[in-house]
Amino acid sequence: MTPQDLQAYLHAHIPLSAAMQVHVDDITDDHVRLSAPLAPNINHRETVFGGSASALTILSAWSLLHVRLRNNGVAARLVIQSNRMDYLKPVAGAFSARSSLADAAQWPSFLRMLERRGRARAVVAADLLDGDALAGRFEGEFVALGYGKG
Repeated sequence: MTPQDLQAYLHAHIPLSAAMQVHVDDITDDHVRLSAPLAPNINHRETVFGGSASALTILSAWSLLHVRLRNNGVAARLVIQSNRMDYLKPVAGAFSARSSLADAAQWPSFLRMLERRGRARAVVAADLLDGDALAGRFEGEFVALGYGKG
């Protein structure tokens, strides 16, 4: 899946991503990096609204699992079950989120569980970035439901 494919998918299926003007910067098997401009995500203090920052990290984390499942030929529904977001500093400009599996070694067992039981959980972490500076930290547990070859 290319960054353009993922961006089109997000904008079509998760309308908030289009309203936030989310851009897919980079996709690898290990991470997904999304970015967004300040203007549609601004708060009353002229910094990034916390909800937008949280949404971008969730989108980045969800996208990582979505891409990995697609790359493995697996069709499953992904939902977030729980998350924690720590804000370390205000962001006064464009911002980005870079996601990765909290434990890369969990992936093979995640796929096995999904195939056997039709349900599996994975923990994904994401850094909220102001340029290259860490501005926040996200960790979320996602559940994949259903299993099909896609």
